[in-house]
Amino acid sequence: MKRFVIPISYLIHPSFQDLLSQSEEEFRYDHPMGGLTIPCSDDVFQNITSHLNSL
Repeated sequence: MKRFVIPISYLIHPSFQDLLSQSEEEFRYDHPMGGLTIPCSDDVFQNITSHLNSL
C-alpha cells in the first residue's frame, strides 16, 4: 500500500467522487491514522490523478 497526497481540488471531480464512494462502502472512512484507504490499485489511482493533473 502506498501513501499519496493530492490537491484538495481533486475531491470535487466526478472520477474522484466515485473512488470516495467506493471507499465509504468498503471501509466506512474508519481509519485510525486519519488517512483514507481507496480500494483500487496504485495504477488506477495514478491514472486518475494524472488525468486530473492535466485538466
